[in-house]
Amino acid sequence: MKSPLVTLLLLCCQAGQHLCALKNILLILTDDQDLQLGGMTPMKKTQALIGNEGATFTNAFTATPLCCPSRSSILTGQYPHNHLVRNNSVTGNCSSLQWQRAMEPQAFSVYLKKRGYQTFYAGKYLNKYGHPSVGGTAHVPLGWDHWHGLVGNSRYYNYTLSVNGKQENHGDAYEKDYLTDLIANRSVDFLETRRRSAPFFMMLSTPACHSPWTAAPHYSKSYSTTKAPRHGSFNLHAKDKHWLLRQAKTPMKNTSIQFLDNVFRNRWRTLLSVDDLVEKVINKLQQVGELNNTYIFYTSDHGYHTGQFSLPIDKRQLYEFDIRVPLLVRGPNIKPKQTITAPILNIDLAPTFLNIAGYDVLGTNMDGTSFLPLLNSSHSKIRWRSDFLIEYTGEGSEDKDPKCPNVGPGMSECFPDCVCEDSFNNTYACVRTLSSTNLQYCEFADNETFVEVYNLTSDPHQLKNIAKTVNPSLLVKMNQRLIKLESCSGYDCRIIQREAEPKA
Repeated sequence: MKSPLVTLLLLCCQAGQHLCALKNILLILTDDQDLQLGGMTPMKKTQALIGNEGATFTNAFTATPLCCPSRSSILTGQYPHNHLVRNNSVTGNCSSLQWQRAMEPQAFSVYLKKRGYQTFYAGKYLNKYGHPSVGGTAHVPLGWDHWHGLVGNSRYYNYTLSVNGKQENHGDAYEKDYLTDLIANRSVDFLETRRRSAPFFMMLSTPACHSPWTAAPHYSKSYSTTKAPRHGSFNLHAKDKHWLLRQAKTPMKNTSIQFLDNVFRNRWRTLLSVDDLVEKVINKLQQVGELNNTYIFYTSDHGYHTGQFSLPIDKRQLYEFDIRVPLLVRGPNIKPKQTITAPILNIDLAPTFLNIAGYDVLGTNMDGTSFLPLLNSSHSKIRWRSDFLIEYTGEGSEDKDPKCPNVGPGMSECFPDCVCEDSFNNTYACVRTLSSTNLQYCEFADNETFVEVYNLTSDPHQLKNIAKTVNPSLLVKMNQRLIKLESCSGYDCRIIQREAEPKA
């Protein structure tokens, strides 16, 4: 049954009344872009054109700090325990046949297309998209009219696209192949040739700033003296944390530090092309007369670390540097230069898009909540969540990794100087609270019973695990809260997240 709002919108739009026209939506999604370590520093144009013209969210988070599960949450508005994408492999449900059958029909693109939106996608989708075992390039996910999907993981040159189901191979010529620029150019082409009688949704999913960190030629020397930040938890031993963190070598070897500094510089260099993309697309929106009629969202799938707790590079961990993301939004009726502190999750993006399109999210399976009211109203009048769930399923088997034989079972990847960043039992779930308390409570699924608790007011870098010293009654409350969040689905998640947070 349609809500009165949707019925009214349909009647108005069918009658051709301009006041009822739906608004356009643009989502620009980066890959591995952190917030905590200065990841927005290169984005001068983006901050001016989106943040200064709208809202900057200071407490935006991913529901899980890994590419494919996080992107699946963005597409469906669901926590990982509901969309069941566990990691970046087909066996972990990343773009698997099961995902295609069960979850793609629930993606926000399907809803928007039904509302009459023209939908456009360019760039990275899910890490195993296009694999021969899951339909290859012929498979175009549901809900997309114009599809330019990257096969596999982030790359800048020598990649394959699926262009509306047809394979398109690319080489290493900057002018025609550099993927960030290609996404920008095809976005501009779409804005020129689209159907003018219908609203549009565009999702631009750049490879930056994911490995292999290949900068455009004109940015290859930028930030030549920049180094990864040395503050907070950089190059410190994780003495009271889960065993995976404790195995890291402290102090790091010079080779590891040199490696991560180089990665840090190259990540920023790749982001300069994203900054150019933002400017180019916004200029085109202005040129075609749609800028004031378009909501523009800028965010990342998760954060990143470079040397924190002596882990050279990666994501996947429960700490602020891996779970916090940038989030900037501008659009109709959004006042400029706003700062919004309400905690937002990536599962809230899809419900927000549907809200803009006039849908009642109550009729969906989405766990998130539209934050459109936060953008259009006084923040103090909106009842909003004060805590939320972070969850992650580690990758790897129970066999020892021959590259790292002395650090325990199940290591799935080995980084410089044999510092491993993940394992099958790096599996955890956390309650993160903000407002009256600023806490994180995490439980690991491991034969080593382990809990991590942090007071981020007194310990913003999560240096001291207070699980053994905090009031036991708080641990009981947080455990009960975690159980409720881990089992919630759809409407129940939205209700649970508006309940009062556990008090210290």
